[in-house]
Amino acid sequence: MEVQEIKTATITSKGQICIPSTARNLPGFREGSKIIITVYSDRVELKPLKQKGMSDSLMCTLASEEALSRNWLSPEDEEAWKDL
Repeated sequence: MEVQEIKTATITSKGQICIPSTARNLPGFREGSKIIITVYSDRVELKPLKQKGMSDSLMCTLASEEALSRNWLSPEDEEAWKDL
C-alpha cells in the first residue's frame, strides 16, 4: 500500500475534523457516504462502508450498534452501566 499524502488536522470542540481532498476523492468517501470508524489503542482508521461483500459479523455489529443506541443512550442507562 502506497502512502499518497500525509496531512494534519485540528479536532474541533465537537470532535470534528476535515478530511483532506485526497481522501475525499477516493471511492467511498464522497459527501453523504457512510464510513466505518475503527478505534485502536494507538490509532483510528476510516474505511468506506461497502455493504456488498461485507462480512455477516460486521453487518450484525453495525446493525446492533444502531438499534441499541436508539434505546440505550439515556442518562439513567449510562449511570447504571458506568462501573461495568
